[in-house]
Amino acid sequence: MTEVATARRSRITPEREAELYEAVLDLLREVGYDAVTMDAVATRTKSSKATLYRQWGGKAELVAKAVRHTKPGGAGFHGIDTGSLRGDLHALTLRSDDCEMEQNSALMRGLAMAIHGNPDLLEAFKEHLIGPEMADFNQVLQRAIDRGEVRADNPAIDFVMHMMIGGFAARSLIDEQPPNQAFLLSYIDAVVLPALGAPTTG
Repeated sequence: MTEVATARRSRITPEREAELYEAVLDLLREVGYDAVTMDAVATRTKSSKATLYRQWGGKAELVAKAVRHTKPGGAGFHGIDTGSLRGDLHALTLRSDDCEMEQNSALMRGLAMAIHGNPDLLEAFKEHLIGPEMADFNQVLQRAIDRGEVRADNPAIDFVMHMMIGGFAARSLIDEQPPNQAFLLSYIDAVVLPALGAPTTG
């Protein structure tokens, strides 16, 4: 990227970027992904459409980055290193209150449906949401391996993200209740840690 392009992309302050992401998520909750347009985002945020395209390229990237920025645990494991895998997973869960989890659950259900008909949204999610989150989990798991909590050859290592997402999604589907801290903490202790052979107490 040229210096000029970098300068252009850095004009939006972190505070303004956060405002834009919140506005995008509000629009998604109101009308759904397919009905959200860059024109609507520009109007809602009092931005120019040219600025939005210059900063994010298109709707799919903007939505994926908005979800990554504002979803529960959106900061990933940044700043979390409790000395145990259980502590790290619990600390990540406790970054979000029950209200945030409920809002996020409803939003993700809607986006999951939209992904099936929008390959560009799927690619944006892989690049800006799924990829970074998998990298975060891999780093945390590697620390657990280095500490001797998890065996490096444990086959469940490759499915930690699947387990976490599955528990989050299944709460609504099976129990007809939104995920909350109490459920996820008990799920981590009852399912994720035993699958990894990691301590479930302490």
